[in-house]
Amino acid sequence: MRGWLIGMALATVGGAAMAADEVPARPGDLTLKRVFANPDLSGTQPQSLRLSPDGTLLTSVRNRADEKERFDLWALDTRTGRSRMLVDSKKVGTGAALSEAEKMQRERDRSLTGKTGIVAYDWAPDGRSILVPLDGDLYLAGLDGQVRRLTDTPGGELNPVVSPLGRYVSFVRNQNLHVQPLAGGAAKALTTEGAGTVHFGEAEFVAQEEMDRRTGYWWSPDERFIAVERFDEAPVKVAVRASIGASGTSTYEQRYPAAGTPNALVELHVMRPDGGGRVKVDLGPDPDIYLARVDWLPDGSALLVQRQTRDQKRLDMLRVDPATGGSTLLFSEKSGARSWVNLSDAYRPMKDGSLIWRSERDGYGHLYRWADGKWSQLTRGEWVVTGLVAVDEARGRLFFTGNRDDVLEQHLYAIDLARPGEPARLTERGHTHSVVADGKAERLIVSRSSPTQPTQVYLADSSGKRLSWINENAVVAGHPYHPYLASHSVSKFGTIKAADGSTLHWEMIAPPMEPGRKYPVFFQHYGGPGTGQQVTRGWRGALPQYLVDRGWIWFQIDNRGSYNRGKAFEDQLYRAMGSVEVADQLAGARYLKTLPFVEASKIATYGWSYGGYMSLKMLQADPGVYAAAVAGAPVTDWRLYDTHYTERYMGDPRTDAAAYAKSNALADVAKIRDPLLVIHGMADDNVFLDNTTAFAARMQAGAVPFEMMLYPGQTHRVGGPGVGEHLWGTILRFLNREVKDRPAG
Repeated sequence: MRGWLIGMALATVGGAAMAADEVPARPGDLTLKRVFANPDLSGTQPQSLRLSPDGTLLTSVRNRADEKERFDLWALDTRTGRSRMLVDSKKVGTGAALSEAEKMQRERDRSLTGKTGIVAYDWAPDGRSILVPLDGDLYLAGLDGQVRRLTDTPGGELNPVVSPLGRYVSFVRNQNLHVQPLAGGAAKALTTEGAGTVHFGEAEFVAQEEMDRRTGYWWSPDERFIAVERFDEAPVKVAVRASIGASGTSTYEQRYPAAGTPNALVELHVMRPDGGGRVKVDLGPDPDIYLARVDWLPDGSALLVQRQTRDQKRLDMLRVDPATGGSTLLFSEKSGARSWVNLSDAYRPMKDGSLIWRSERDGYGHLYRWADGKWSQLTRGEWVVTGLVAVDEARGRLFFTGNRDDVLEQHLYAIDLARPGEPARLTERGHTHSVVADGKAERLIVSRSSPTQPTQVYLADSSGKRLSWINENAVVAGHPYHPYLASHSVSKFGTIKAADGSTLHWEMIAPPMEPGRKYPVFFQHYGGPGTGQQVTRGWRGALPQYLVDRGWIWFQIDNRGSYNRGKAFEDQLYRAMGSVEVADQLAGARYLKTLPFVEASKIATYGWSYGGYMSLKMLQADPGVYAAAVAGAPVTDWRLYDTHYTERYMGDPRTDAAAYAKSNALADVAKIRDPLLVIHGMADDNVFLDNTTAFAARMQAGAVPFEMMLYPGQTHRVGGPGVGEHLWGTILRFLNREVKDRPAG
């Protein structure tokens, strides 16, 4: 996007950040300023929780009360329950700017976007020190509070870890893999060819963005070998991206693999920790594949490599000899004719040579055991295993998360490996959970939330019994949300039917009803495949409550195509984005219009990213149904989005051109006649601003009115101090004017 867009002849919105009706309607109501102020209304939340190797300390990064996007390293003594700060990011850090490479890595990992300070760390195996990346360099923190600086370079270090036996620190610097003795000494580059378009030890763009693979190298458990990815971006199309900020514009020539264009060329090499003995892994004759996952067997005797075809209809499991690089095909997962194979992290190589593996081969995500070339199914039924938590091989127990009891709740379950039978649920109904475990599966770190309770974290034993709170986070006097608890409205849940009879789950938060009054609806949606479901019995945060305090009904529905409902439910978006998910949102709107307390003419819809795309498609498909729409960072032409995500569902635009033409949001702009606000960050390197400029040009050429707000320097996530408040003030002024404050009719 070029600077001249700022002065284009289109309607824009601006002004003060506060919503027009910011004066609280009732005592205890939220204000927009408070929603985005410090401390976080959901309470201080520990993240990246890990137990020390001896189990005596539980470490985490915690946000500061006075700066909720800055994090420090903390430790809780599991014996005494006392917490202390191990590393203060403001005292230890230099405040240096991150390298562009690290900024882009953080943008790929949505959980790190916008965060500063300490966002990651790695325990040394002896439990006496912790590797802490901070402000582009590496530090080693002792348990006594002493911190030793390991690196001091302008380029910064990526993907730092402590080796499995604790002898080395490894990291990527200047596109090459380096190893440095943990006890002290200079770092050595194990690769030297990394330069220009060639990278070692990093994950390529689509691996980070779409495959949930963040690293490009893997130590063997015995430290004899390192498997290292090499990728060359030379074939990848150069996209010129303008990052427009408040004080100037930077232009980046970003290698972006748009749908139907070449991907990076990926290789896998194995070498010793000194860089010697390097061999290239045989990944097969087809270079146009995805390196999906790489793991070592527990004894380090071989690598397990998951190779995915470009069309994502087959996933091969290869066994690789680290001495020669030779590979053997163990098995393949194959999709149906109108489907694809989803990647998963729910698998575990076992010491006895078998493998625990999640597959959707029976239509739902379930766990299987592969041993001696044969399969045995461990879980079954019309529900989904969402994650593999731990395997206790000594006791023959397997722990996993799933939605067996309720599609809206994720719980922890355990089964006996020898006699699987019915899974035993280990967590409490009424909440949705996530769980991590120590290496022996003896202790579990359980995070849970509900519509009335922000996230709590506790330590449990292998039976699920809570041993102690890590963060009780009870909403009592002193909790940031406590002053607003009296006006808190609880979520209600229900279902409607899609056109094909599928059950669609909805969630609603409504203000206290006044007899005879009808309310406007803030109808939020995402709609896209490949993501977690939106409707769950979890904490929604303060923003929906703020909207309810202002007199809106907050509503969302999970359409066909969303995850955790089985493959047939998800596969309905195959080659058909912008179809059934739009129809299901319409079904939700029609349901709302039947409710006596809903003002049928005042249903406003909002979405971001895929949800922004949905906002445009919903207005085009069903004019007059929605009173107005907000489209944030929308994809408007799927040919502009990346290969791995887009081709998984839509195919290759060179051979599936008709599907792409039907799905784009550009061809039917003339059908839009309802008020529309488009928002985009001007430095977005995920959904390029080109999507919005192409849409704006079509709208202008057709003389179709709309409004726009652009955010200088903001990426795919628009937020941060002041900006989040401005964003939502902008959205709500638009919706108040076009929906809430308009006469009904």
